Formats: sequence, structure tokens, C-alpha cells
Amino acid sequence: MNIQNAQKIVDNWIQTHGVRYFNELTNMAQLTEEVGEVARIIARRYGEQSEKESDKDKDLGEELADVVFVVLCLANQTGIDLQEAFDKKMDKKTKRDHDRHHNNEKLK
Repeated sequence: MNIQNAQKIVDNWIQTHGVRYFNELTNMAQLTEEVGEVARIIARRYGEQSEKESDKDKDLGEELADVVFVVLCLANQTGIDLQEAFDKKMDKKTKRDHDRHHNNEKLK
């Protein structure tokens, strides 16, 4: 599935199962909340914090999907073709960073 299809699927879901998109500020707050849930799992499962018993069943993939869902909502409601934006960003990063990371002594 490409990003354009994902945007259409999310829009269809909103039209079919939701009432409407939450406004942009509400979705930004939701995105922050979802990223926080991802951070909590990463910090406890892969970082130095101990994982609480109540967090051990949390699904990182599901939380990452929540982040993607809200990002797609924001793109839809602000008229962004995220596929086009992503392709443009990858082209820019490829040109800018082609040698940058290979030449970074900290990464060797």
C-alpha cells in the first residue's frame, strides 16, 4: 500500500465510521499523545527504564500505527499529498546526505 492509498483509506474510515475529522489542534494533541505512548514503550523495553507489568502487553506496532493514522488525518485535513511530500523529502535527503553519514566519524 502506498501513502496515497493509506490517506484514502483513512478518509473513507472517517466518512464511514467517524462523524468528522477532529480539528487540527485536537489531532496535533492526539499525535503528541500517541508519540508519547511509543516513547514510553521504547524507553522501557529498549532503554534503561524498567518496564511496568501493565506495560508488558503494549504492542509497539499498534502504537506506531496510531501515530501513522493521526499523521494521515492531519495530511488529509490540511490538503497535503503525503506521498508527494515524502517522495520529495527522500530525494532531498538522498542528495544532501549521500556522503554525510558515511563521513561521520561518530558513526564508525
